[in-house]
Amino acid sequence: MDNAPDLIDLLARAVSAGASDLHICADAPPMVRVNGSLRPLTTEPVTGEFSREMILGILTEKQRARLEEDWELDFALQIDEVGRFRGNAHFSRGVLEAAFRFIPHKIPELGDLGHRDTIFGLCGLQRGLVLVTGVTGSGKSTTMASMVQNISRSLTGVIVTIEDPIEYVFESSRSVVKQREVGSDTKSFAEALRHALRQDPNVIFVGEMRDPETIGAALTAAETGHLVLATLHTIDAPKAIDRMVDAFPGDQQPQIIAQLSNALEAVVSQRLIPKEDGTGRVLATEILIANSGVRACIREKRWEQAVSMIEIGAKDGMHSIDEDLTGLYLSRQISKEEAIANARDRDAFEKLTRDVPAKKSFFG
Repeated sequence: MDNAPDLIDLLARAVSAGASDLHICADAPPMVRVNGSLRPLTTEPVTGEFSREMILGILTEKQRARLEEDWELDFALQIDEVGRFRGNAHFSRGVLEAAFRFIPHKIPELGDLGHRDTIFGLCGLQRGLVLVTGVTGSGKSTTMASMVQNISRSLTGVIVTIEDPIEYVFESSRSVVKQREVGSDTKSFAEALRHALRQDPNVIFVGEMRDPETIGAALTAAETGHLVLATLHTIDAPKAIDRMVDAFPGDQQPQIIAQLSNALEAVVSQRLIPKEDGTGRVLATEILIANSGVRACIREKRWEQAVSMIEIGAKDGMHSIDEDLTGLYLSRQISKEEAIANARDRDAFEKLTRDVPAKKSFFG
């Protein structure tokens, strides 16, 4: 591959192609993800040696040392006139490979992303825990960044973010935004959370709650009068509650359940669904608001009833994923096949949409 493009060139071409991700894998062409689908960026495969050279070439000495020690590395990469990327370097069958996620310079507005009015109310909360959940690639980081931007514009205060790595870069508006990166500014999410309480924060954004220590520290921060925004890898809102509790040993769970029932304010679960016309993807969400009924379900460990609480909670700003999918289908933004594939109750969805004519907008 004497005339092979370098990594910066590949990243630039990926951005030009409208890709969200670039994958560098040995013995395969560089692959990009466009509108959720993977396709080759070039025709020539990348050798294992060239993959290693490309990836190590964009890392600092400190990052190389961490990669050698841990065999995994999350990092941010800023390339002038190309953009910002979140990178993950890792080994596969002994070969160094990597994945890169493009981070747009401009943070999208919540409304432009497709969120409903309820989420603006969540940005106005003064305390409690707000979770944004979804699978990898569902847009959680973008939603969180947009929420932080919205809060920064309206709140006079201090916002502390804890990220691994820093993705979107915020400009201080009415608020002061302090961005801390795990591995360079702090040793761990849990350590940063504990020390954040002494940094006079109004809002704390936790990039990901990965372990019991981080979850416990986030709950404590939310209980002590701070607004905590955090992401969690779960497919829907009810499973987020189950996962947080299940992260702890049985003897600690009663305390966590008590804290969660007091501190949780909302769970926003989201997915990105391919549009019917093939021009991109559209956001589908589910929102759980912790009203008195939901808090009782948490205290009494009746997670399975959270779904019914969502379905009858419209007056509190709740809606189910099936309701959102129905609206997207009836307004002809997504196909019926995609809606059914993503529905929680497929039979109920089919019954709800049977013989209902398409509307310009299901939500009015």
